[in-house]
Amino acid sequence: MVKLNKIYTRTGDDGSTGLVDGSRTDKHAARIEAIGAVDEANSALGLAAISLQGGAHAAAVERVQNDLFDLGADLATPLGEIGGSDFEPSEMVLRIVAAQGEWLEQSIDALNENLEPLTSFVLPGGTEAAARMHIARASVRRAERAMTALASAEPVNPNALVYINRLSDYLFVLARILNDNGAADVTWVPGATR
Repeated sequence: MVKLNKIYTRTGDDGSTGLVDGSRTDKHAARIEAIGAVDEANSALGLAAISLQGGAHAAAVERVQNDLFDLGADLATPLGEIGGSDFEPSEMVLRIVAAQGEWLEQSIDALNENLEPLTSFVLPGGTEAAARMHIARASVRRAERAMTALASAEPVNPNALVYINRLSDYLFVLARILNDNGAADVTWVPGATR
């Protein structure tokens, strides 16, 4: 259980921040950029969730938001710094596991089952709920770019990379569901204004 008595610590006033292993890094480091992008995506998803007004989709989004906190903790724990296998979770290390990505895949398949196949790209919009979900999806894609940039320089949990990639697909399909099962999708018409 996390207990936060004091919100400010003054330890980051020098432009550094602490990681789970106790080490410190620059607030502009690639690892912190990835953690921040995941946090921004989670915030965008929280705004999108408001329009769901309860139900199964809201519960699923809440689950995803919790997973995104797990993902932030995973990224905040450099691989190999705290005992155990680098990619395996333990009592001391919270890691994204394959089952979290598999849940997204199963959810995508279940949601997509009743949608008509796409014949064009979908413009972000339609209903307010779908538009908000598209903003969250785009934020997740930015987080993925930040995570893959980090992964090009330092080891990143492969399950975390799979999870963030599947999440944007999940949010895309959910946006279509929120667009009256795709009936209210706004599709791209290439060259329409030439």
